[in-house]
Amino acid sequence: MEESWKTRLKDEFSKDYMNNLRSFLDNEIKSGRVFYPRPKEIFNALDLTPFEETKVVLIGQDPYHGPGQAHGLCFSVNEGVRHPPSLMNIFKELKSDLDIDPPKSGNLTKWAKQGVLLLNATLTVGKNSAGSHQRKGWEEFTDQVIQTLNSEKENLVFILWGSYAQKKGQVIDTKKHFVIKSPHPSPLSAHRGFFGSRPFSKTNQYLKSKDLIEINWSL
Repeated sequence: MEESWKTRLKDEFSKDYMNNLRSFLDNEIKSGRVFYPRPKEIFNALDLTPFEETKVVLIGQDPYHGPGQAHGLCFSVNEGVRHPPSLMNIFKELKSDLDIDPPKSGNLTKWAKQGVLLLNATLTVGKNSAGSHQRKGWEEFTDQVIQTLNSEKENLVFILWGSYAQKKGQVIDTKKHFVIKSPHPSPLSAHRGFFGSRPFSKTNQYLKSKDLIEINWSL
């Protein structure tokens, strides 16, 4: 794990919930059950977006559960992978908001390297089994990530799409940080207020108001 995060989160790795989570994942491996992303990419969001460089936090729920999709960044897929429906809707809103054409690649690493922490609440998932690694301990870990950012930094933008992310973000101090809320970009809810919510331009307007470098959202 990237050093700035390791320093702040090291105590989490000796707690009971993390020991239980470690045992669960070890048993999955021993049993031959496939899960995503690959072990070396589980902490990819933290590795690509160091604590000091984090400016925006986008909270997802689970990694994608299809082969070759997930690589440790919420909503993002590996190069050459077909865009999932939620990601397609994100790119539609990006076009509407900032007139940026949908990219060929669904890999959001460029955002992560600019300070957009693309954090799923649960960092692993079983193959073709949505939600299968929920309530195993990951939620406690990612709650601590969010709380650390909330307490130790100022002027962050938190983007909370859907009720799950909004519930997880209830701890955010809105006097210190800017929170953007809307329905989730999934096809089931995007037309109920995600489209037209303009999260990308709102993020940049806030960053600019705090004399921070804006995000280049083009990929």
